Amino acid sequence: MSSIVVVAAGPGVSGSVARRFARDGYDVGLIGMDADVLRTLESELRELGVQAHWEIADLTDAEAHARAIRSLGEKLGRIDVLHFNPSAFRGKNPMELTVDELLEDVALGVGGLLTAVQAARPFMGTGARVTATGSMAADRPSASAASLGVQKAGLQNLVRSLDTTLRPDGIRAVSITVRGTLGKEGPFTPDRVAEAIHAAATRPDDDDWTPEIPYSG
Repeated sequence: MSSIVVVAAGPGVSGSVARRFARDGYDVGLIGMDADVLRTLESELRELGVQAHWEIADLTDAEAHARAIRSLGEKLGRIDVLHFNPSAFRGKNPMELTVDELLEDVALGVGGLLTAVQAARPFMGTGARVTATGSMAADRPSASAASLGVQKAGLQNLVRSLDTTLRPDGIRAVSITVRGTLGKEGPFTPDRVAEAIHAAATRPDDDDWTPEIPYSG
């Protein structure tokens, strides 16, 4: 049975990603901070006929984060897809943002991916995938939320490095750059974005593989 671990699982895109892969028969591991949200999502996934497990972890605590990944890897037996979703939104422009605040946000939105992949690697075999929810903020940042653009640019860069590093082992990495604003209707609903993430992860590993895919709806 294939499995996916979703980092920063919640009711939005990450929850939709979990359900989309579950409909494809994947068992699911969830990491988040809200036990009630995780229990609800677990119940929804089990109704789809798959196993679901969850762990509470502060993603900025590298040891706790890695421990949660390893625990889910052991419960699931393998990790075929690792999906990284978190980012920090802080409404400050570059003249208001402090260095400590910037580093705190980058530790979550970029450093968290590094922790997750390093912890998941022993459970990932040939054909496994690392996916990440990217954003147009990577190259079109909003000055009013300066740290978000830095996070998303760093995330995109790290995914490229991970793809190059893991490719010899048959593991590929890709960020899906969402070029629009999430909403309850239209092309940028969580379910539509999740469909794009699923499509990116399940592509064949061939000469056409790219480590970044824009999603414009």
